[in-house]
Amino acid sequence: QVQLVESGGGLVQAGDSLTLSCAASGYTFSVGTMGWFRQAPGKEREFVGTIWSYSGVTYYARYTDSLKGRFTISRDGTKNTVYLQMNNLRPEDTAVYYCAADDSPRTREYAYWGQGTQVTVSS
Repeated sequence: QVQLVESGGGLVQAGDSLTLSCAASGYTFSVGTMGWFRQAPGKEREFVGTIWSYSGVTYYARYTDSLKGRFTISRDGTKNTVYLQMNNLRPEDTAVYYCAADDSPRTREYAYWGQGTQVTVSS
């Protein structure tokens, strides 16, 4: 059974940095895709960024344009964990952040989802 568990959320002030983690069990992220999404109150879920690999050796990442330069996705293969580093946080970054995974590289549809972690940025 695949489980994705996000952690690292919390209450921070504008300008702070925060790193979210997504630990996978029952799923080994090698060839495939893991992504981050967020959903703010009253809004639809929004794509944040994704990391994928065709080979398990080289990994690629892309981000939604509005977050480029502030958010960075990385992975630790030894921990089977993907991270979302968020810098210079703004109140509009307040949302529940979800990670997702799929066996297909660079997919836009994900088979597995975590339960989410709340990030609140105060002004």
